Amino acid sequence: MAPIVARYLTFLALIGVVIVAPGPDTFLTLRNAATAGRAAGLATVAGVTVANVVQGLLAATGLGALLVHAEPVFLAVKWAGVAYLVYLGVMAIRSAVRGAAGWSDLAAGATGRPRSTRRMVRQGFLCNITNPKVLVFNLAVLPQFVGPDTGVPSLLLYALSLAVLGGAFLVGVVLLAGAVAGHLRRTRVRQALDASVGTVMIGFATALAAEG
Repeated sequence: MAPIVARYLTFLALIGVVIVAPGPDTFLTLRNAATAGRAAGLATVAGVTVANVVQGLLAATGLGALLVHAEPVFLAVKWAGVAYLVYLGVMAIRSAVRGAAGWSDLAAGATGRPRSTRRMVRQGFLCNITNPKVLVFNLAVLPQFVGPDTGVPSLLLYALSLAVLGGAFLVGVVLLAGAVAGHLRRTRVRQALDASVGTVMIGFATALAAEG
C-alpha cells in the first residue's frame, strides 16, 4: 500500500473515532430530529455540514491559522460559541420545565405551523461555525498527515473528509431518532431528553469558556 494511501486511511480512522464522540452538533441534531421529525433533523445536518466545509476550507487555505492567531477574532468566535450553546441549553431546559407545551418552541412557531427548514439549517450552521474547536482540530491534525509541500487540493481532501464523515454520522443519528420516534413522543421521555440536552449544552459552553 502506498504511503500516501496508508496515511489517508489512518486519518480516516482517527476522525472516525473523533466523530462518534458526542458533541454539540450531535445533541442538537438528535433534539431537532426527535421533536420536529426526520426532515428537521436532516436540515440540521445540512447546516452542520456546510459549516464543517467552511471550516475545512479555512484550514486548507491557511486562513484558519490567521484567525486562530488573531486573538481578538478568535476570542470573538469563542464567546459567540459559548453564548449560542448557553442559548440552546436554556431553551431546551425551558421546554423540559414547561412540559408538552414547551415543545412548541422547538417544533412550531407562534402560529402553530411547523418551524421552517431554513431555521433548522441555520441552527446547525451556527452551532458548528461558532465552535472554534472544529477549526483548531483541523489545524492541529492536518499537519500530522500532510507534508509541508502538500498542495491545496490534497489539503482539501483531508479537510472535507471530516465534513463528509461527520455528516454521514449525523444522518445515522437522525435515522436512529426516527426509529424510536414513538417512544420519544411520550411527554416524560421528551422532558427528560430536553433536560439532558440542555444540561449537556450548558456543560459544553462552560468547558469552552474555561479554556485558555
